[in-house]
Amino acid sequence: MPRTPTRSSRVRRRILLAVAAVLLLVVLGFVTYASFPFPAEAAPLAAAERDPAITVTEVSDGIVLTPTTTGTASTPSTGLVFIAGARVDPAAYVSTLSGIAANGTTVVIVQPILNFAILDWRPLSTFTRMAPGVSRWFVGGHSLGGVRACQYAADDPEVVGLVFFGSYCAADISAGDTRVLSIGGSRDGLSTPAKIRDAAHLLPADATFVEIAGANHASFGDYGRQPGDGTATAGDADVRRQITTTVDAFLAE
Repeated sequence: MPRTPTRSSRVRRRILLAVAAVLLLVVLGFVTYASFPFPAEAAPLAAAERDPAITVTEVSDGIVLTPTTTGTASTPSTGLVFIAGARVDPAAYVSTLSGIAANGTTVVIVQPILNFAILDWRPLSTFTRMAPGVSRWFVGGHSLGGVRACQYAADDPEVVGLVFFGSYCAADISAGDTRVLSIGGSRDGLSTPAKIRDAAHLLPADATFVEIAGANHASFGDYGRQPGDGTATAGDADVRRQITTTVDAFLAE
């Protein structure tokens, strides 16, 4: 005769079903949350797209900024894979990075899987192959995108250098020879100057640190205000100019 489920087994089954339902709701909630990133502001994006010094191309995994002429800061064989911050539209970084591209560096702005870079398992080659003429690759990112960029720098020998915008490493690359540039904002309420200092021991001793006075976390892109951030006192144009000058000098070394 088939066994009749005991009361305790029925209770266990109900508990397991309840736990599974809760987990499903959590997953669905996260996917929904991740699927609605901070949108790029229209005006800075449109201005960058009109710039005759660069070509802006949307691809399936992000956006490619290609210099139309040979710049002065680097050579056409230099490229930067830049990873968007958590829940930020990659188009929000087009204006920020447009000056770097105009000066001769090909920039590939990555859209992470589910808009969270830490969940992105794709190899760096997924993005470097978008610019086959580039032979010298740097990797960088904003916020959580910078954390993922650090992992690429630790794992991929193709990476020459690492660039942080309001970010820091979670992996220890202090013993390596990767060149590192960290740009932070004095008014950043998320990747605060203190957090950047506290993680500095994970980087090589010759890492370069630059702090932009008056910049907050959202100053590194054009996507509006972000909860928990400080209030910026520096203008977007000034922050963009300082980013371009600093990164260009780093890439040209």
